[in-house]
Amino acid sequence: MKKYLAEFIGTFFLVMTVGMTVIGGKGDFAPFAVGAVLMVMVFAGGHVSGAHYNPAVTFAVLLRGKISIGESIGYWIVQLLAAAAASATVMYLLNEKIPVSPMNLADTGKALLAELIGTFALAYVVLNVTTAQATAGNSYYGLAIGFTVLAMAYSFGRISGSAFNPAVAVGICLLKLISWSNFWIYLLGCFSGAALAAFVFRLNHPGEA
Repeated sequence: MKKYLAEFIGTFFLVMTVGMTVIGGKGDFAPFAVGAVLMVMVFAGGHVSGAHYNPAVTFAVLLRGKISIGESIGYWIVQLLAAAAASATVMYLLNEKIPVSPMNLADTGKALLAELIGTFALAYVVLNVTTAQATAGNSYYGLAIGFTVLAMAYSFGRISGSAFNPAVAVGICLLKLISWSNFWIYLLGCFSGAALAAFVFRLNHPGEA
């Protein structure tokens, strides 16, 4: 239960920060807040749950062999519940600023590629700094993960909205920042990027259990 609670808390604050900063009009400063909250929540919950806060990261760790399918399903459920709870919180706090109609992505092909690359970078870093034998017990993993999201958000924010996380995608769709018709982009892009990261990790670390 404590793992699921940690995942709920971390995902909640991540999705809430995305909503509050983007809808609250922080614009170009939003990636800093998102990267920072992810960093601190990774440090807070990493020793409890592994601090995935992201269904795609959980998928990468599953393919890596560091979590069971049963536990992964539990993680996915609480991550999505946290995203819904965070969205409801933002709706309550910023009700008057919630968009009337959602935005459709201008180029779905470019958005799909952006989400794949950004999620690959995130999952690749997570696997290497939290699951590799050579980096076991390090004290920098929160910084590495937070700064990865910060860098990818600045790189791809104007192309895809820079979710790199299906739970965040649920949040931004509920908050009418992105149309539900574009939701498939985040599912396909994020899970594909995570799978590719797990594949590359196994190539680079043969024999690691």
